[in-house]
Amino acid sequence: MSLVKMSEILIPARSGGYAVGAFEVWNLESVQAVASVAEGMSQPVILQIGPSEADHAGLEDISHIDVFHARRAKIPVVIHLDHGDTFERVMQCISHGFTSVMLDVSHLPYAENLAITKEVVRIAHACGVSVEGELGRIGGEEVGIDVTNDDACPTNPDQALEFVKETQIDALAVAIGTVHGFYKSKPNIRLGVLEEIAERVSIPLVLHGGSGTPDKDVSKAISIGIAKVNVCTELVAAFADTFTAEQKEQSFRYNIPGVFTRPRTAAKKLVENKIRLFAGL
Repeated sequence: MSLVKMSEILIPARSGGYAVGAFEVWNLESVQAVASVAEGMSQPVILQIGPSEADHAGLEDISHIDVFHARRAKIPVVIHLDHGDTFERVMQCISHGFTSVMLDVSHLPYAENLAITKEVVRIAHACGVSVEGELGRIGGEEVGIDVTNDDACPTNPDQALEFVKETQIDALAVAIGTVHGFYKSKPNIRLGVLEEIAERVSIPLVLHGGSGTPDKDVSKAISIGIAKVNVCTELVAAFADTFTAEQKEQSFRYNIPGVFTRPRTAAKKLVENKIRLFAGL
């Protein structure tokens, strides 16, 4: 199956009532953790790179790692630009072999978001690349993303219908109360808003802020129409927490297994649990 565009795996997911895991990756170990687990479970997967990951690893470097693992995989693998920050970044990702892109201009007025997204779709589709758009503002804080509670706002279901028709995007990221990063208060997932959106919009819907969202809410959201669930902070934490614990417990701290191998093993367990949840296994 190998490297595919995102629409090829998300359309069956939405119609089949399951979701595909989209995991942020930033180096060899993170790509290995995600790709090997997905292949072992015979499940499609999305390798995501955001601006901070691209800046950390170097876009060309991390692209080569992703493409290499995707092309040799026996499962469908998508390489996706998550929360693209500039039009130039989107074009660079397309030229580096990404099969899906997202230019996040959800902070702009609706008309500007629509017009810019429409132009991204025009170019990306001509290159055989899928496009994810975002409507509404998802709160929370990750590297490069900081949206306060006052600035966050849910997706308007009626606008969503128009946005999808006008832009011809392949997937729509919705704001329904999830947050980027870990929650700082009790999650309030607006499943009713999601139901209204799903009634109007037939394309795959995307849940950003999958880290720390209660499993029951994730499962319900998937049953309503979510076909892609993003995971970043929990994956980073799996690596970081294990690394920190290893440094406290070992007398010889600076060794490959403790610094890299065991953190990767912890990350693989997290990926497995998430894929089981998203796929209903």
